[in-house]
Amino acid sequence: MPAFKPPGDCPICGEFVPRGLVSCPACGSCANSGWSEEAGYDGLDLPDAPEDFDYDAFVEREFGGRRKSSHLSGNLWWWVALVLLIIIIVTGIKSGRF
Repeated sequence: MPAFKPPGDCPICGEFVPRGLVSCPACGSCANSGWSEEAGYDGLDLPDAPEDFDYDAFVEREFGGRRKSSHLSGNLWWWVALVLLIIIIVTGIKSGRF
């Protein structure tokens, strides 16, 4: 394979590599790796993801279930809003604005 030098299309993935970059922004290939398809993972030593990985079970196990808001706390905000509305109305009536 002839030596690639940006700007131009990456010889591995075909994405455009702008002038001044030393590696492909899409696949990670570079002159040091010989513009190899393996460059994106070179040196990371990442394990392969298991086929049966269940993301939802992982989140549940790591972070627990969603806390259910109690019925009381939901109603509490309605009561606070109602009391504030009554205070605003009473204050407006007493000051002659309503």
